Amino acid sequence: MAQTNINFEVSFKEPQAHYADIAMQISGIKKDYIDVKMPVWSPGSYLVREYAKNVERFKAVSSTGEAVPVEKISKNTWRIHSKNQQQVTINYSVYGFEVSVRTNYIDDSHAFLQPTATFMHVDGELAQPVTVKINPAAAWSKISTGLKEIGTNTFQAENFDIFYDSPIEVGNQDVWNFNAAGVNHEFAMVGPGNYNKERLSKDITKIVELQTELFGVNPNDRYVFITHNYQSGGGGLEHLNSTVLGASRNAYNTPLGYNNFLALVSHEYFHLWNVKRLRPEALGPFDYDNENYTEGLWIMEGFTGYYDNQIVRRAGFTTPNEYLNLLAGDFNAVYNRPGYEIQTVAESSFDAWIKQYRPDENSANTSISYYNKGSMLAAALDVKIIAATAGKKRLDDVLKAAYQEFYVKQQRGFKESEFKALAEKVTGVSLTEIFQAAHSHGELDYNTYFNKVGYTLYDSNRGSDDLSLGATLSKDDGRIYVKSIERNGAAWEAGLSAKDELIAINGVRLDMQDKELDYILKTAKEGDKLSVLVARDGLLKDISLDLKTTYKKAYKIVQNENITNEQRKLGNIWLSIK
Repeated sequence: MAQTNINFEVSFKEPQAHYADIAMQISGIKKDYIDVKMPVWSPGSYLVREYAKNVERFKAVSSTGEAVPVEKISKNTWRIHSKNQQQVTINYSVYGFEVSVRTNYIDDSHAFLQPTATFMHVDGELAQPVTVKINPAAAWSKISTGLKEIGTNTFQAENFDIFYDSPIEVGNQDVWNFNAAGVNHEFAMVGPGNYNKERLSKDITKIVELQTELFGVNPNDRYVFITHNYQSGGGGLEHLNSTVLGASRNAYNTPLGYNNFLALVSHEYFHLWNVKRLRPEALGPFDYDNENYTEGLWIMEGFTGYYDNQIVRRAGFTTPNEYLNLLAGDFNAVYNRPGYEIQTVAESSFDAWIKQYRPDENSANTSISYYNKGSMLAAALDVKIIAATAGKKRLDDVLKAAYQEFYVKQQRGFKESEFKALAEKVTGVSLTEIFQAAHSHGELDYNTYFNKVGYTLYDSNRGSDDLSLGATLSKDDGRIYVKSIERNGAAWEAGLSAKDELIAINGVRLDMQDKELDYILKTAKEGDKLSVLVARDGLLKDISLDLKTTYKKAYKIVQNENITNEQRKLGNIWLSIK
């Protein structure tokens, strides 16, 4: 049987117009036709993005240069009528001009290629090895990728799952290397910024070594950080041996901006184990044509969201109080969305494909984030295990054991029930109520856990008599609009709607500074009626609104005044206080 070979060559004839030109050579597949497919999503970002929409000028030729007939048979599938030819070369162009860690961006200064948005595979041949040669534009001199280099500007992957999980940066990025946990790390900084390379290398080394110690092993011999600096940026996407980060170019020398960047690094690096290797059953091998549903993102993203700041705290970059404020932020993010009573965190995980990345004006009323709620549940698990084992065990031990059991030993994804059973076996602690909470609309009493290590979660706004319209407002072109309505708030009950233009209250026209509205909210009392004049679809409408106190919460986590020596010891373990 002939050996199948799939090779790509990438050129940039018109980078200023945001195009990459792709040549895909296929040999060794002698069939009447060959179907080639482009993924519709990228692992780690749970949204169908329809990458094929950016493909242009698709054509195929034989080894002799003759045109081969092509037809498009689905949104992301092209059928090449190869008629048993030994070799076919496909040529197409990809447009890329979207700033994100999940999509292509090409201009005259550099190209960031997300492989799932750039390259295609032969249907049924994902297991085949693949090579790619990059021809940088004339002014570019560097290529950064986690792919193995086998020749000048030429890289190889064992299969398409690895290939699709290896982003490529081409340009003149600032590149340096450092060793951490015995692994060579390459840092590729794209665009100017006020970063300090020595400081970043030193501090990220601490993060890498703490996480490697937690899991007991680092699965890579090389790892690549690709960071894009923007005027205002953020976000990241994990990969098997690399990550892509977005950062604000002038925030590296502010304490908050720098620690936020370290937390982002910590989050994406933690995924090296948790999700890229230790994973639910649904997250690999991947179906690149369709959604891959799982209820387990609260473990994969939520636990990672808990540990990103935990690791930064353990490294000494934040104080215990700063860490507690960050953790309290998860509680505020969840409990200030009425959707926490509507959607469980398991449902949030499953519905990520249609809700998490497609928010609308009613999202806060119907949904929560598996990041924040998952972090809350991870905190409960960690604290409960610490308290129940007198500090001998914690959630770290569960993750380390799960990594060894499911990834290293069994080489498969896990069921949630299996993960829970292993957690209870490793710790000797019953964790049923916390895992059940992931599937319940009821809420845990988190202080049953926090109190045992000497801390209390409380709402500093409880009992507040502050008034609210129960609506989020926005300003545009000199006008004030309703952006969203809060479930069961004053605006909700009165019948205000998103997109209403607020014109006047109690006969007084509103100004862009909201001074009239501020005055009313400060001087009125609950139950006072307001006459609100709005324009809806160009028609004026008077709405009577009864003011209500705000439901907004402001959670804090503080150490209790009278704690035992045991509680203090356990709290110090939790917060890495020496």
